[in-house]
Amino acid sequence: MVLTLFSLMGCQGVEESEYEKIRKVNAVKEPIYRYHDEVQYTIDTPIHRIREKYPWEEGMIRGHHKITKEFFRCKGNSLNAPKATLTKNYEESYHFDCGGLEEHSLPMRGDQEFIYPILIDLLNYLQEKTGCKVVITSGHRCPKHNLYLDPSKGNKLSKHLIGAEVDFFVETMEKDPEKVVKLLIEFYKEQENDFEYKTFHRYEKGDTNVSTKPWYNKEVFIKLHKPFEGRDIDNDHSHPYISIQVRYDRQAKRRASYTWDQAFNGCLRW
Repeated sequence: MVLTLFSLMGCQGVEESEYEKIRKVNAVKEPIYRYHDEVQYTIDTPIHRIREKYPWEEGMIRGHHKITKEFFRCKGNSLNAPKATLTKNYEESYHFDCGGLEEHSLPMRGDQEFIYPILIDLLNYLQEKTGCKVVITSGHRCPKHNLYLDPSKGNKLSKHLIGAEVDFFVETMEKDPEKVVKLLIEFYKEQENDFEYKTFHRYEKGDTNVSTKPWYNKEVFIKLHKPFEGRDIDNDHSHPYISIQVRYDRQAKRRASYTWDQAFNGCLRW
């Protein structure tokens, strides 16, 4: 038994020594000869370059992303629970939410997605003047999402459906929405020479869903919603917010008004 053990250990030692001999034979070194001042190529002195901006860094306004039509996409979510309402016959009717941007586009004008440019201009003006972030709570709404939010008769003609209305608030200015309205009016005083655009009036009729009298000129209609007004899933927060509706379409030179075709056939579905 002992002899067998010594024999095995001796064989292992022979194998290791043979392996080491082969390794040394194959480990051939090739010396490198070169003069001390010999170089293959010269290295230029590095020049400092300013880092190029990433795509998401373009278009910043005082540290905040520039508002584009992408911010207006429908906020529908197919995971939202069905909402039940009573019909005239006191029967339950269920409304389901849409799939949002995964289901449909923004309203189309020609072959491009479209949001009324004045809404984008006004919101970017607010960010530039205040240095605060504008938060869009509700931009475009497809008919399905609009019905899910509010099935009332009046809401069926909402300008959200055609990309002509936006709900928003300005961060850090939630408690001072009147100041935001003054800035919107100031935009027209700075940008316009036409009296119909520069001059704002107060809407005196009581057929709105807000207690504060709205402001309007030829192009836009501005409403201020207090904490207890205009609440839905999109505007599920406790502070005031502002909505802007487009009254006049400068490009088409006509009133901007709801049409069934624009609302239901005006966006692509996938």
